[in-house]
Amino acid sequence: MLSDNEARPARERLTLIRVFEELRGLGYEGSYDAVRRYAKRWRVERGAATAEAYVPLSFASGEAYQFDWSYEVVLIGGTTVTVKVAHVRLCHSRMLFVRAYPRETQEMVFDAHNRAFAFFKGTCTRGIYDNMKTAVDSVFIGKDRQYNRRFLRMCSHYLVDPVACTPASGWEKGQVENQVGVVRERFFTPRLRVGSYQELNAWLFDRCVAYAKAHKHPELTDRTIWQAFEAERPHLVPISGPFDGFHATQASVSKTCLVRFDNNKYSVASRAVGRPVEIQAYADRVVIRQDGAIVGEHRRRFGRGETIYDPWHYVPVLARKPGARSGTAHRSRIGRCRPVWSACGAS
Repeated sequence: MLSDNEARPARERLTLIRVFEELRGLGYEGSYDAVRRYAKRWRVERGAATAEAYVPLSFASGEAYQFDWSYEVVLIGGTTVTVKVAHVRLCHSRMLFVRAYPRETQEMVFDAHNRAFAFFKGTCTRGIYDNMKTAVDSVFIGKDRQYNRRFLRMCSHYLVDPVACTPASGWEKGQVENQVGVVRERFFTPRLRVGSYQELNAWLFDRCVAYAKAHKHPELTDRTIWQAFEAERPHLVPISGPFDGFHATQASVSKTCLVRFDNNKYSVASRAVGRPVEIQAYADRVVIRQDGAIVGEHRRRFGRGETIYDPWHYVPVLARKPGARSGTAHRSRIGRCRPVWSACGAS
């Protein structure tokens, strides 16, 4: 009865007094204290039999890295912001790399890998991940996964074999899970105050190096993490260059030479008006192409309702409609951009 009761959902489990009452209904003539003592002994024996135990994992140099995200709160420019922090950890040397982003999208995943591998000067033969949506489209039985096509292209570029953890089994990437806690305690407490993401990431980079040089390796106790990392570097898989990690989407061009992306508008060359374009969104910039040629490139903005102009995109229009600049042609569509043009000092 105790085993059956334990297998029920928490809300449906009987209390011990209810179990005693059912036993009495079946003919039991003993006391409640005897049932209580038996149940206590049963729980102790069952706990010893089902206690979770783990096999310690060991990794060779260059064998694997682990990747994960965390959420931290910082003050950027006087505003409280929840930033998404990408964590990469080499399993053998325990070398860490962290970088903050405003989003947890796929282009941010690509950028984090590019920057981590450039810092490590190589990568590993395996990458261990959880089942994040930016990497895994479908989870099947066991370790079988259907990975995202762009994510697989990144792994192929770096010659990495991706391995996804079992759902709700964080211990399978326990090193990076532990790193999240260490970084939160040592890097983000007390709350950081920075002027920009660039300043924050430069500070995080320096902190990663300083932490590795100051702390002993947990297994190679005669070395620091940095010394173990330098010994591991020659065993890493060489990289030929960064992966071209962007998220692509189609968009139309308005008659004012603007395309809408991610709640903002970006200008493009006037020759692109009337035909669709492809927007390639990177972690820090937006590239707009038409028939393979670049018709616009801007630093990416993460606000809402912003319009980002490049005045040189409107030079051909001004050649045909000079009144747009002088203000005489108030009804000209391009006249809306005249204040922006004047403010930029373009001639």
